[in-house]
Amino acid sequence: MGLYDRYLSARLRLADAPLPEQIALVITERDLLEPGAYDTLTDLFTWAFDYGAARVTVSVSVLDADAIPTLRTSLESLDTPREMAIRGPDDDTPADTPVQVAIGLGGREEFATAVRGVAEAVEAGDLAPEDIDEGTIEDRLLFPEAPDLLIKTGAERLSDFMIWQSVYSELYFTDVNWRDFRKREYLRALREYQDRQRRFGR
Repeated sequence: MGLYDRYLSARLRLADAPLPEQIALVITERDLLEPGAYDTLTDLFTWAFDYGAARVTVSVSVLDADAIPTLRTSLESLDTPREMAIRGPDDDTPADTPVQVAIGLGGREEFATAVRGVAEAVEAGDLAPEDIDEGTIEDRLLFPEAPDLLIKTGAERLSDFMIWQSVYSELYFTDVNWRDFRKREYLRALREYQDRQRRFGR
């Protein structure tokens, strides 16, 4: 670790502010084509857990659906520091592991699927309309945990990912592309998180 990285690390640990427990990261399939991209992903998991995260959820935005099987195979071969679950558009069971990866699964699609499940439960007589609340939707999401911090690399724009869960998340945009993402970039994201006052919509 370089001198600047050690400085950032010391500031994080000495600060009188919490670190995020739930981390979300948005990257693209093209990012994973870059040399060393999967090594960086494994490193990020390690950094996250070293700095107090309980869960890391990664969205791999996909333009070409034909690339999903190859991406899944490559991700399944990773030696991750914690148990990992990989979800794609055809998966319909919630994930509950420390590392979660969504390949080509959009937030609007996830939300629509959850709402469809609620409608089917009402039609079947298993759920009364007056009993529907936020928890009813959240119970049907593939990734129900709300991230404390969502990191988007490469561009300052939102992504179609965790649109329900991230409504009160802290968003961190970096111009640094995934191929150049290093530990100091992650530590900078944590420092900015510590400097913010979270309002949760209030």
